Order: sequence, then C-alpha cells, then structure tokens
Amino acid sequence: MTGYLDRAHAGDLLADELSAYRSRPDVTVLGLVRGGVPVAVRVALALAVPLDVLVVRKLGVPWAPEVAFGALGPGGVQVLNPEVAGRLDERDIAAVVAAEAAELERRERTYRAGRPPLDLAGRTAILVDDGLATGATACAAVAVARGLGAAWVVMAVPVGAPDAVRRLAAAADEVHCPLVPRHFGAVSRFYGNFGQVSTDEVVALLR
Repeated sequence: MTGYLDRAHAGDLLADELSAYRSRPDVTVLGLVRGGVPVAVRVALALAVPLDVLVVRKLGVPWAPEVAFGALGPGGVQVLNPEVAGRLDERDIAAVVAAEAAELERRERTYRAGRPPLDLAGRTAILVDDGLATGATACAAVAVARGLGAAWVVMAVPVGAPDAVRRLAAAADEVHCPLVPRHFGAVSRFYGNFGQVSTDEVVALLR
C-alpha cells in the first residue's frame, strides 16, 4: 500500500486493524485535534464505540519549542519529562505552562462545546491521529491519557515514520500503523487529499 485517498479512507482501513475492539463497552476512541478527528470518526463508527476528542498541549523548551519537557491535558493533567524539565529554570517552566494551559482551556471550550469532561478511568483509550512524523505530540497524548486514568492505551495512525513508530511502541501499550515507509518525508505525501482541518469541521464531526 502506498497511501490513502483522504483521512476518511485512512480511518476505514485503520478500523480493520482494530477489529478486536469492536463493540467493546470499555473502549473510547479519541481523535487528536485537529487532523486526527476525521480519521477517528470513521474508526469509532466502524468499531461501534464512543468517540471523543483529546486536546493535548506539548510543553516546549522556550528557546527550542520543538523539544518537549512535558505535556498538558484536560482536567489539570500535567506530565513532565524529568530529564529535560530538570535542566530548566522553574520560572521558565511556569511561564510555558501558564501560556499552554490558557490555550488548552480555550480549545477545550471550543471542541467540547458543553459536553461533559473527559473521563478515561479504567477504560481502553484508542488515540487516533492522521500520521506520526516525530511522534512527540503522540507520546504526550499517551502520557495524558494515562494521567486521565486509562487502563490500556492504544495508538492508531494510518502512516508513521519508522523512528516515531518505535518511539510510540515504547510509550503506548499497543501501536497500530499499517504504513511505515522507510523514506518518510512528511505525512501529507501519503494522502491524495490532505487539506487543513478547520476548527468548525472538528466541532461538526464531533456532533
């Protein structure tokens, strides 16, 4: 397989890999905003399990934002990577956390749109994104899902870079990724249509 028509097509094929979870009462499918939601919708429909959204904010080192020292999730969940966070000044950490917490709260309000807070206590969480480039956000999402009480965390993506898939395999309980091309480049290469997913589209899909 060389790729997918669009995110919906990717979700349909990804659901085939997850058939063991069909109709299980303990399973919730979580789309990572924004690109993961159209994929997650198709997975949840095929598996006949609830769909929700997981808003995660990566905490980046101030002078190198791509390097994560932790992550924030809903309900005040904060996960720190001690190897990186231990080298930072507490004031720098506090400033980044404050900024990202405000953005997380804003996005939660938008995407949850009055739905109850996310509760994963004792549940199997299937985290879905449209692809894994570095895996940093996905690793943060796995940590946040555990922080929210998930008993088993599955990462499911249509396509991923080999290094990122290996990284996730060490973080999640299971990883499902049908397409792991040796020469990766970018997630968009493996989709015929990979347009931006708007906030309005996510809100509409989640209804």
